Amino acid sequence: MNIQKINPNTLYDGSPFGLSQATIDTLSGLVFVSGQVDWDTDYELKNSTIEAQAENALKNLSVVLSAANASVENILQLRVYIRGELSEHMDNVVPIITQYLGTSRPALTGIGVASLASPGTLIEIEAVARVKNADNEPIAS
Repeated sequence: MNIQKINPNTLYDGSPFGLSQATIDTLSGLVFVSGQVDWDTDYELKNSTIEAQAENALKNLSVVLSAANASVENILQLRVYIRGELSEHMDNVVPIITQYLGTSRPALTGIGVASLASPGTLIEIEAVARVKNADNEPIAS
């Protein structure tokens, strides 16, 4: 198999949960990013509001993408899981995600869920992206 595991040391260690922060299919250049949350390296939430958790989950996503030689512009698909009824949080979360994504406009799905990684976790964000080549452009398939 041609799989590269990505685990930036500035994020929590996913190995106790059997996961990597991301994996890269080195044949296709696809990057599969695990759901990012507002955890520090000790698996503790940093914030209690959905807005602050969304900002930190997106910062963590950026860390993982960078470690995988990708960026926001290389995101193909983004999935946003929100605890509770999705429509109740759209006004607060959509502007944060829109600012983060800029002009990249990937395929995006929002999903309301009953629970996430820990009782206080309100949002989790996962992505599929493509690595960049040496010219900072997506690789050709």
